[in-house]
Parts: sequence; structure tokens; C-alpha cells
Amino acid sequence: MKADKARLYFIDVMRAWAILMMLQGHFIDGLLDPAFRDDGNIAFATWKFFRGITAPTFFTVSGFIFVFLLLKEQAKGLPGNNVRIRKGLKRGLMLVGIGYLLRLNLWGLLSGTIYPGFYLVDVLHCIGLSIIFLIAIFSYSKNKRRFVLPVLLGLTSLVVFLLEPAYKTLSFSFLPDIMANYFSKANGSVFTIFPWFGYAAFGGFMAVLFYRYQKIPHMYTKAILSCLAIGLFLTFASSAVFLNLFHLTQIQLFADIFNNNYLFIRLGNVLMLFSLFMIVRNLITNKLTLEIGKSTLYIYVIHFVILYGSFTGLGLYKFFHHTIAPAYVVPGALVFVVVTTYLSLLYGRNKIFIVSTLERKFSFGILYFQVVVQDAFANMQRLFKKVKTYLISIKVK
Repeated sequence: MKADKARLYFIDVMRAWAILMMLQGHFIDGLLDPAFRDDGNIAFATWKFFRGITAPTFFTVSGFIFVFLLLKEQAKGLPGNNVRIRKGLKRGLMLVGIGYLLRLNLWGLLSGTIYPGFYLVDVLHCIGLSIIFLIAIFSYSKNKRRFVLPVLLGLTSLVVFLLEPAYKTLSFSFLPDIMANYFSKANGSVFTIFPWFGYAAFGGFMAVLFYRYQKIPHMYTKAILSCLAIGLFLTFASSAVFLNLFHLTQIQLFADIFNNNYLFIRLGNVLMLFSLFMIVRNLITNKLTLEIGKSTLYIYVIHFVILYGSFTGLGLYKFFHHTIAPAYVVPGALVFVVVTTYLSLLYGRNKIFIVSTLERKFSFGILYFQVVVQDAFANMQRLFKKVKTYLISIKVK
């Protein structure tokens, strides 16, 4: 059991790193004055690079963790070992629901209006749907030969990435907007399920290999060297491979991938990051970091409310969008990260108390409302009786 926890620990640290990078990335990207966005500036270029690998890392790590836990649950071999699948389906649907909830505007709702932004798809929608897709693949391969699951996950990732130039131009206008937004950015969606599910599927593929070969001698050394070698190849050589494939086959798809080969390059960056975190795994054993890695949902929700003004529309983005200079936006990002993380951890540590208190308040509110309604209804009945008696007395006269 200790080995399992140790092997998952560096993954939680990676997830913590990714969520903190997301916090500062969203803050700076949303508030930094465009006049200071200079790709020739080494500081801005470095920030932009790490911002670019944040989402691929988060999706890959999410897929890794979820499939790893599915495999652990399956290995127990106990009746009812589909608990993880049921929990996964529930969590996937919950993430999609929270994604929509965060885009809800209460003022519009009170006036009977749901703004178009409510239907846009963001990272939570895609991670929730990715979990459901991973469950479908896992369930299909559950009673089949051992190679089926990793092959399906690996092929899914490869196909999703290879076909990206073909499907990214489609508008999916034949679908209702609420569904089309999962596949197209034409209406303003920030993320789409494809190609991002490709990273989650690849994370699941890595989890299968990691789980099955975790007890072999020098496992970490082999994993580090493999991730580093494949990562370097994808980062620095994959574009040349696609160009050569185009020259050999004259298939336009390979040329299109070469012209915008960000998916495979980012995957290479993620693999190199995996190797780095595995190398320093014994140095990153801080309990706070692990707690942050397990609180990513709380962090995401709270940062969305503060930065983008969920429910009210009154967030930092509304008042300071693209107006702040680097001298202020950088320390501001640091404060934002600290405050958001602190509030998230505070909620996580007191979740049971907060939820139970809200439930009591909510229950009391419902009971009070019922009493008020019942009293109002009883008063109306008495009034109607008095009116009826009065009308009858007039009629008799």
C-alpha cells in the first residue's frame, strides 16, 4: 500500500503545480495590458510557454489518476467492485453540472433570461465528459485481454490528435448550440472535448503501464528515461516526421499537422514534465502540496467566482480586463494564488461543518416558507368564508 501511495504522490504534486499555474495564468492573461504582451521579451515568452502546457498537463494527470484508481479497484476482485465506476460517473456528471452552474448569471435568471454564455463549454465540462469516456473504454475492455485497454487508450489519443486539422474547422451547426459547443469554438467555447480528451486518454494509457509494471526492478529509472526520450522526440522531431510523411504520401493531413503541430509538441512537453517530477519525487513530500493537489475542484470554483464573477458578473475580469501593467499584475497574481488557495483549503478542511450548516439553514428556510404559505392559505380561506357569508346575507335580505 505504501508503494502505491508513493507512486501516486508525484502525480498529485503535478496536479497541484498545474492548478497553481492555471491560477496565475488566468489572472495574468485576463488582466495584463496588451501593450506588454511581447513574444520577444524572454520573461513573457517563458510565462507563455508554461501557460501553454498547463491545460495539457492537467488533462493528462486527471486521466492518469482516474484510470489508475479504476485499476486498483478492479484488482480488489470483490463483489460490487464497480463502486469506482459509479463514483466516476457521478463525478463526471457533477463536473459538467458545476461547469454550467459557474456560467449562470443570477440577475439574468431572476429576469427570466439565460445568457448565451451559459451554454459555452469550459475545462470542467471537458474533464467531466472525459471521465465518462474513460469509464466507457474501461468498461468495454474490462473482461477482454490485457492489451485491449492500453491499446484502446493509446489509439484514441493518437487518432484524436491526428484528425484535429480535419474536425477543428467544422462548425457543427447542424447540432443545437448546447451540443455544438462541445465540439466547436465557433460560439465562444474556451475548450472542446476534442482534442482535449486525447490528453486524458493518453494519461489513462500511462496509468495502465505504470500500474502493471510498478513492481519491476528500477521502475522509476525506466519510466523517467522513457518519458524523457519520447518527450524529447515529440517536442523536437515530431514536426519533421509529419513533414516527411507528407512528402512520401502527399496526404494533406500530415502537412496540416506539420503547420500547426501543437498537440504532439505539448504532449512531449508534458512527458518531459513527468520525468522531472519523477526525478524529484523524494524532494516534494510537502503535506500542503499534496492537500492542494486534492483540492483542485474547490480552487477552480473559487478562482472562477473571484476572477470571472460567476453568478453576479462582478469579478476582477469585469473591472480590470487587460488594463494592468506587469509591475502590478505579477504581485497581484501572487496574492490571487495565495488567497484562492487559502480559501479553498479552508473550505476543504471545514467542508462537513459548512455543508451541514447550510443544510440546516436551508431546511429551516424551507420550513419557514412552508409555515408562511400555510398561514397565508389559512388566512385566504378565512377571508373567502367571510366574503361568502357576507354575500349570502346580502342575498337573503
